[in-house]
Amino acid sequence: MQLSTKLAYNKQTLSKRLPIGKSFDIVGRDFNIGNISAYLLFIDGFVKDQILLFIIERLQNLSINKLNSEDIKKLIQKEIAYIEITTFNNFEDMETPLLSGAVALFVDTQDKGIILDVREYPVRGPQEPDLEKVTRGPRDGLVETIIFNTALIRRRVRDPNLIFEITNVGTQSRSDVAIGYIDNVVDHELLKQIKDKLNNINVNALVMAEKTLAELLIDKKWYNPLPQIRFTERPDVVAAHLYEGHIALIVDTSPSVMLLPVTIFHFTQHAEDYYQYPMVGTYLKWIRFIAMFLAFIMTPLWLFLVYNVDKLPSFLQFIGPKKSSSIPLLLQFIILEFGIDFLRLASIHTPNALTTPMGIIGGLLLGNLAVQVGWFVPETILYMAIAGIGTFASPCIEFGMAIRMFRLFLLVLTGLFKNIGFVTGIIIISIIVCTTKTFGKHSYLWPLIPFDKSAFLNVFLRRPIPEMSKRKSTKQ
Repeated sequence: MQLSTKLAYNKQTLSKRLPIGKSFDIVGRDFNIGNISAYLLFIDGFVKDQILLFIIERLQNLSINKLNSEDIKKLIQKEIAYIEITTFNNFEDMETPLLSGAVALFVDTQDKGIILDVREYPVRGPQEPDLEKVTRGPRDGLVETIIFNTALIRRRVRDPNLIFEITNVGTQSRSDVAIGYIDNVVDHELLKQIKDKLNNINVNALVMAEKTLAELLIDKKWYNPLPQIRFTERPDVVAAHLYEGHIALIVDTSPSVMLLPVTIFHFTQHAEDYYQYPMVGTYLKWIRFIAMFLAFIMTPLWLFLVYNVDKLPSFLQFIGPKKSSSIPLLLQFIILEFGIDFLRLASIHTPNALTTPMGIIGGLLLGNLAVQVGWFVPETILYMAIAGIGTFASPCIEFGMAIRMFRLFLLVLTGLFKNIGFVTGIIIISIIVCTTKTFGKHSYLWPLIPFDKSAFLNVFLRRPIPEMSKRKSTKQ
């Protein structure tokens, strides 16, 4: 709907489109620019008060009796001492910026309005993310304001080819979503697919921000727990992925950036590996791989070996419970799996000062008492503890939960059907992993399938930076 040259008509239309007077935080302000009536509309709490007061004072002191269409341009160029200014000529183009925190200025006799982007969102400091800590490296993390996040990333990528395109998703929330990429490195076909998907999303709101957007972008089967998008709160991790040709999706109000496309091996990498010397970084990589493998296979494999203990060689005869218990081994493991989740959920909702004592009480005291009363055998608690620690060794919480789901599935099949269940479970999980595709339908197992020797070695070895840079420059 187009603006009218009559200010009174524009104000009447605004009162119909917006709850002015009903919602206390939508503020309208009448004032004069010389002898001409004007009207400011903004959301209280979003504007920089001192800057807005300076602009109003400057406009009120002008000596103007009338304005024509060219005078609006002169007003912007000469009299409004602010940088981020645009114009609009219909109410639809005004609403989204206004509800995002900008200020709309209407002037009598003019069928164009002015948008002053004097937003100042409430924001916390860029603190180190709890889920991605490093012993050495930068301590800044992404925040909930999109413009701050793009600034943190651009501080690390001073490349003129770095582009952030912005769009809105959600018919009601109109959430800002920025698409970040390096133009001369990115796969433009994949970039087009992402843009098309974003433009075709039909949803009222991104209620859970980036997590809602991820589910709308990825066509995922309910039975597949494997993540196909990597989330990070570290700007240095985003920068590293952008240099490699990945695409970053930044959703306003969320401190997590979505990175895609990614393969299964991206969920095993951590910034800590590259803030240590190559030998130490390689050691940490191997320890992490071993921990994640044990997290997946430890308890089902032990149960499988217990069922076949009479066929094991003499040096493996120690496997198996040395004491009897009143609860079957399978049920013991399932109870312990649930117990670990109980502790994890309780720690999330427990004040930080009480988290450690609660973990000690839950892990040691309850486990010890369960063994003493005959519910559990010590071996099940030991192997479940190893598997649980291995799960938390995953640098990606979504991938860690996928490992846990696969472990529980394999454990149940092994406990119910013994040897056949164990083999069948391994086959089903292998099929799920092999048939999973990244965004863009590429192989989820690259660089293993299809095999890329150099990239595959980079997964398992922390190469020196000069060697990696030399390889990249040779390819270019």
